[in-house]
Amino acid sequence: MPIQILPVRGLPVIEDGDRLSKLICQAITNQGARIKDGDVIVVTHVVVSRSEGNVVNLHDVEPSKFAEIVALRAGKDPALVEVILREAQSIIRMRNGSLITQTKHGLICANSGVDRSNVPGENMVALLPEDADVSARRIRRNIEKETGKKVAIIISDTHGRPLRDGEINVAIGVAGLEPIRDRRGETDLFGYILKAKRTAIADELASAAELVIGQTDEGVPAAIVRGYSYVKSEKATAKKMLRPLEKEFFL
Repeated sequence: MPIQILPVRGLPVIEDGDRLSKLICQAITNQGARIKDGDVIVVTHVVVSRSEGNVVNLHDVEPSKFAEIVALRAGKDPALVEVILREAQSIIRMRNGSLITQTKHGLICANSGVDRSNVPGENMVALLPEDADVSARRIRRNIEKETGKKVAIIISDTHGRPLRDGEINVAIGVAGLEPIRDRRGETDLFGYILKAKRTAIADELASAAELVIGQTDEGVPAAIVRGYSYVKSEKATAKKMLRPLEKEFFL
């Protein structure tokens, strides 16, 4: 079966308290489609955070002195920097207006994942979900109740990459699938035994879904990846994909 990537269109503007799983199922039905066993549903973290009320009004934020110093150096809004610092456990790099942090979740990314795009309200920003794996498990459980189908969920975010221009989608939360395929010990076409091959399946699926997920006027915050054979798991966690800082080559 060929792999298909299907946009989930017609979702309303997601607000605090919305049951995202039900809205996704309704949108898919309204498209004349249906969820199938084995589907991987990729959802952007912004709509997950909005449904969970994990947004901040910058007008309500009082910057600390340290935030004001960092904001001056980075050329950013002090209130935004204060939110970024609250979501960070450390600052990794600060250069040319860019602020790279390690979030309290363990992710290394720009601005602690704090996002202005696709958040209603001029002064509103979305934070990363408190625990994206928990959010993914909840969405998966509810979709399976709604449809009776066994699916996997990926919550995605857009990240840059060391020494590569452009951004891609990566998985920050997963449920129902192993995020990494360990191919060590397998042999290639010529009999060579693979020694270091570990494929970031969840990141690749998240990035594939971004081909139809819209960041601007398309209004598509979710997609179905269909036809990919993945390893199912009830204990999956995106934290498995985090590389310890002491093993990171680019820091």
